[in-house]
Amino acid sequence: MTEDTYIQIRDLHFSRGQRKIFDGLSMDIPRGRITGIMGPSGTGKTTLLRIIGGQVRPDSGQVLVAGNDVCSLSRDELFELRKDMGMLFQSSALFTDLSVYENVAFPLRVHTDLPEDTIRDLVLMKLNAVGLRGARDLFPSELSGGMARRVALARAIALDPDLLMYDEPFTGQDPISMGVLVSLIKNLNLSLGTTNLVVSHDIHETSSIADKLYIISDGKVIGEGAPDELRRDASAWVQQFMHGSPDGPVPFHYPADELVYDVLGDAAP
Repeated sequence: MTEDTYIQIRDLHFSRGQRKIFDGLSMDIPRGRITGIMGPSGTGKTTLLRIIGGQVRPDSGQVLVAGNDVCSLSRDELFELRKDMGMLFQSSALFTDLSVYENVAFPLRVHTDLPEDTIRDLVLMKLNAVGLRGARDLFPSELSGGMARRVALARAIALDPDLLMYDEPFTGQDPISMGVLVSLIKNLNLSLGTTNLVVSHDIHETSSIADKLYIISDGKVIGEGAPDELRRDASAWVQQFMHGSPDGPVPFHYPADELVYDVLGDAAP
């Protein structure tokens, strides 16, 4: 594992029941950059984040995060490693009974012994970074979807993590909120120097900020490189995904008998 690599994944295998999610997946996530992981729905993108965070253990393979073998860490060691990870959940996952201020303060109170006045300063700084310092007394039910996502981002950066993971950050966002999130992800990467891992199927938005893209399908990496490189990739799989073609190596129709046999049954010619 080189100094330029923050996460190294080698020959990852993982199944749910009879369904193979990862079948020898390997990738390197560069330190201090924005890496996008893309692919059709159901390809295990969110599961990959959970494996990196140690919530799910793979069947086999190796996952190194900052040189730590996540799969072999003890419970206490894993909790310590997670202090350097920030996670923006797809649903935002804010505590509904806590104000915006208290949501962002929560990880600081749980993981540090900082005095309350220092926590206050840090919370206001993080909320200011996402443009919501004035909303600190609101509750999640009073926030729009875009605002809730930004509060969740402020909470994710509360402990100044080395790694920020985003699970479908653009899903369900209006164009303005989406533009704000794209700008925030890019600016936070530039100002904090964090390693950013963005899981998404939104091609345009992810490509606009990512330094490197991985496209996964059928449990493996089918394309990797800078966004411009992937747009020129000769692979039919990569081209179908990057251009949003409805049919190709990933078929439009789920496997089935010919329509005529379903409709006419025994009377079919």
